[in-house]
Amino acid sequence: MPAYIIVDVNVTEPSRYEDYKKLTPASLVPYDGKFIVRGGKTETLEGDWLPGRIVVLEFPDAGKAKAWWSSAGYAPAKAIRRAASVTKMILVEGIA
Repeated sequence: MPAYIIVDVNVTEPSRYEDYKKLTPASLVPYDGKFIVRGGKTETLEGDWLPGRIVVLEFPDAGKAKAWWSSAGYAPAKAIRRAASVTKMILVEGIA
C-alpha cells in the first residue's frame, strides 16, 4: 500500500534551505519516491494550525519511505534541512 511522508517546515535559514531543495529530488529516485506537494499555498480550514512550508512525499510502501529517510543518499540533504529549519514530519499509510 502507498505511504506518505507529510512535512511541516518552518524555514529559519532560507539560503541554506535552497541547497536542501536542490539535493532532495535525486535522493528519492532509488526509493521510487515523488513529490505530491512541495511548498504550495496553504489555507487553514479548521482549527488553529498555521503551517509553514508543507511537503508531501509518496512512496510505494512504508518500508521504502523509511529506507529513504534513513539512507546515506538523503543524509547530506537531511543535515542541511535540520540546520536550516524546524521540521515536523510524519509517515502515514495510504489506502490500498
